[in-house]
Amino acid sequence: MRRILIATSNPGKLRDFAGAALRHGVEIAGIPEFSSLPTVIEDGLTFEANARKKAEAYSSYVPGEIVVADDSGLEIDALNGAPGVHSARYAAPDLLYKEPHEADANTDDDANNARVLHELKDIPSAQRTGRFVCVLAVARDGKTLATFRGTAEGIILDALRGTNGFGYDPLFYFPEIKKTFAELTAEEKSKYSHRGAAFRQFLNWSDAI
Repeated sequence: MRRILIATSNPGKLRDFAGAALRHGVEIAGIPEFSSLPTVIEDGLTFEANARKKAEAYSSYVPGEIVVADDSGLEIDALNGAPGVHSARYAAPDLLYKEPHEADANTDDDANNARVLHELKDIPSAQRTGRFVCVLAVARDGKTLATFRGTAEGIILDALRGTNGFGYDPLFYFPEIKKTFAELTAEEKSKYSHRGAAFRQFLNWSDAI
């Protein structure tokens, strides 16, 4: 069984990757002692820029290992693509006074979802379209080897639905299966999600090298 190191401490992301890897005979693991490593500042203007920055930085701590890092988020058409690369810290109070990437810390899922619901409160359902985006960067010894992008198109609901998943999953309704991502198991979600799509591209690439 192949082992892939994921550069994250987010348990939701690790569950997503494990769900996507399950059917492919791949073991997902975190980087050893990840919490003790210096935090990478995600100040890139795109998902790819942030993913590459994290993959390159963290791969330097595990010489010779392939490390995968992702940056992902929700783009809502009615909000001109927001929250986008700022998805994890969208409710940060200091976003009112700083550039979004300068927020001091990520904000919790409930606060981020509440801000989205507030900003969409007068938007009719037909105009609440959006997508999840995930970019994976693969690096070894501080150098990016490849990047992969996955998307999932959906509708942003006016109330939370489901107790699985994380982030904006309870608001993200996927019309193809008539469920939110928070109503799916990690393995089910991997069949339809942005992260699952990007990870399958990565697996196909890794099989060929």
